[in-house]
Amino acid sequence: MFTIQPADLPIREVIPEIKEKLKEHNTIIITAPPGAGKSTLLPLVLADETWLGDQKIVMLEPRRLAARSIAARMSDLIGEKVGSSVGYRVRFDNNVSKHSRIEILTEGILTRMLQQDNSLEGIGMVIFDEFHERSLFADVALALCREAQQVLRPDLRIVIMSATLDVPQLSSLLDAPDVASPGRQYPVEIRYGEGCDVRMIPEFCAVAISKAVRENEGDLLAFLPGEGEIRRCEELLRRELKDFVIHPLYGSLPPSKQNAAILPDRENRRKVVLATSIAETSLTIEGITIVVDSGFCRRATYNPNSALSRLETFPVSKDMADQRAGRAGRLAPGVCYRMWSKATQERLADHRTPEIEEADLSSLALDMAVWGVNDIAGMTWLTEPPKGSLAQANRLLEELEATVNGKITAYGKRMHQLPCHPRIAHMLICAAESHHLPLATDIAALLEERDPLPKDSGIDLNLRIEALRRFRSGNVDHPLFSRIEKIAASYRNLFGIHVDNSTPDPYATGFLLVHAYPERIACATQGNNACFQLSNGSVALAGHLDDLAYESWLAVAHLDARDGKGRIFMASPLNPEDLLPLVKEREVIEWDTRKGGLIANREMRIGSILLKSRGIQNISPDDRNKAICNAVKKEGEQLLDFNPEVIQWQNRVLSLRAWRPDEAWPDVSTTVLLESCETWLTPYLQKVNKPDDLKRISLTEVLDYHLDYSLRLQLERLAPSKIQVPSGSFIKLAYFADGSQPVLAVRLQEMFGLAETPRINDGRISLLLHLLSPGFKPVQITSDLHSFWNNAYYEVRKELRSRYPKHVWPDNPWTEQAIRGVKRKPEK
Repeated sequence: MFTIQPADLPIREVIPEIKEKLKEHNTIIITAPPGAGKSTLLPLVLADETWLGDQKIVMLEPRRLAARSIAARMSDLIGEKVGSSVGYRVRFDNNVSKHSRIEILTEGILTRMLQQDNSLEGIGMVIFDEFHERSLFADVALALCREAQQVLRPDLRIVIMSATLDVPQLSSLLDAPDVASPGRQYPVEIRYGEGCDVRMIPEFCAVAISKAVRENEGDLLAFLPGEGEIRRCEELLRRELKDFVIHPLYGSLPPSKQNAAILPDRENRRKVVLATSIAETSLTIEGITIVVDSGFCRRATYNPNSALSRLETFPVSKDMADQRAGRAGRLAPGVCYRMWSKATQERLADHRTPEIEEADLSSLALDMAVWGVNDIAGMTWLTEPPKGSLAQANRLLEELEATVNGKITAYGKRMHQLPCHPRIAHMLICAAESHHLPLATDIAALLEERDPLPKDSGIDLNLRIEALRRFRSGNVDHPLFSRIEKIAASYRNLFGIHVDNSTPDPYATGFLLVHAYPERIACATQGNNACFQLSNGSVALAGHLDDLAYESWLAVAHLDARDGKGRIFMASPLNPEDLLPLVKEREVIEWDTRKGGLIANREMRIGSILLKSRGIQNISPDDRNKAICNAVKKEGEQLLDFNPEVIQWQNRVLSLRAWRPDEAWPDVSTTVLLESCETWLTPYLQKVNKPDDLKRISLTEVLDYHLDYSLRLQLERLAPSKIQVPSGSFIKLAYFADGSQPVLAVRLQEMFGLAETPRINDGRISLLLHLLSPGFKPVQITSDLHSFWNNAYYEVRKELRSRYPKHVWPDNPWTEQAIRGVKRKPEK
């Protein structure tokens, strides 16, 4: 049993209720505001529950900094060192012992633990802390924990905690009760601004921060989207706030600098912390009573169609804004300066977008394949993985040979055992087989971390490898390279290899990148104007002054989608001879309207990059028909002659389909016809080579012939294209696809003497008459001709007599002879 130092934390009030709920339920939800003690005190108290026995508690944190910080705080509460009873595990950094009862993990660690032991033997409780952040790893870990709980471990407790959760939705999904802690949030005054220009965030923030520290006492925490804005704002503030200590705080900073931002200043100076969203939750930054919120955050959005991710700046959601404001009231009453208006606040989204909706899902797909899940949709997802992104991820796994027909391969299992993205895992395994493993471990570390060189250093990845190896040789202190080398060393230890500080072979670097990013092989476009065609079909640009801008071939590692094209940030030259195994030869028979019609070539390609092409003379009828029909399905309304006569034929059949549902009238709508064009169009494609040939095909004849013979006979009888009127004229009818009343538009004079409205479809459907003037202008619309002659005709007659005085407009239309042309009045 832990001896916990006194801690007056609000979570104590609901601990008895939490304990009671955990006796009755294996899953509960806890909501508590920041500072309530849910992350630090609660796990220590629950560690002594009898149902836990000698099993461990693991708690998941979305960020490495929070995991280390919380483990340290919990250890302080029980008077021990981190790594004794309470430890942490983050990627490439563990501090636990065999005696640890509580382990704080980042979420990817738990997923690997589940894959190694899907019963989680020795673990009695899993706590998901700060679940509102909705990271991809958290969603995957929850889905797998629920699978384990439902199948193998009904005794496994799952606790989901947050300050801002959509509790009803989560409670319903998990069938779990919730417990709310009142917390002890000090009052925070909210002050709104007039707006912040996204192009000048550092400048606007610097002004707001200077104003806030002059108007208030205490330390200040400012939220900016990313490192670039933080560094620019820091530069501006150092000129203005000379008596303050200014600390940046973001994920890639070394732990020592992160700790400096969190802890009080040793010289008791007032502190300004410039942070990304990393400071929204979990961390208590000593002394903060002022918050300045730019109102923006940055996240990567993934486009499954282009396989490109793009870092974009977005407005925060309401729950994020609340979390940020709450940082000012953790330790004392505070104030939050929101750099947007009250009206803008009302328009913010209620909750942040879950990462699963915008992320690259390759790791998720590999996790599910290893887990053996056939139906991902059947698992417990608060937000189901988007089908497009998931399909893209599955295609990548097939290309990397991790799966075959959706099933994990032995090679895929090897990839999954490595603690990295499937792309990096594939590169490392291939490097081991090609004796380039030391180089690959350096590449992997550089790809996973922020670029250590200044922005104007060029895109060549080999420059980074050389700098990393110089750093190792010189043993110079450099925070960014220290982090990268730590990861590279972890990979070297994993494979049991020695360090290599020789000059890298740039072509070997490019060859290894191809294994990680096969769809990003880049060939210079014609003219070699720093523009490259990628093997996935995209186009990417390098800076015109870059050393690699005029290479013939590149392997691209980092790029970003902007203005419809990718911008290359990191790449390596390629030796085209290394690409020979990737060259595929295939016959391409397709229709391209812009290029004049049917095209048949034998092509040599690397993905979408065309290397060589020569024409094919003899095309089989099946290949010809398939190519043309594929084009018709995509753009058939423009390729084929859907003239008014064709449309009327379709509408006649569709009307009978609506009027006589028990009969076998087919669906001949344009969409259905185009999708089924193989069944009716192929006999007429033998001499089709260009768009004009398709336009010459008479669709009315083709479609009418394709209709069953008995239906053809009935079509003309039940829904005739024309009808004879009393004048002897045959007038076309206008039909409608939805079966609406057909229209007979006819000059009034041609209907004299007809008592009743004409009917079709065996007398079941009356026509809607559009009675026209001699100038073919509508003068009356009616479906009751008898009533028209008796009533409305006389008013219409007055108007017609005045507009057409030379025409005969009889007093008695019943006895007047209908005429086809113009019957003049007799001369007096």
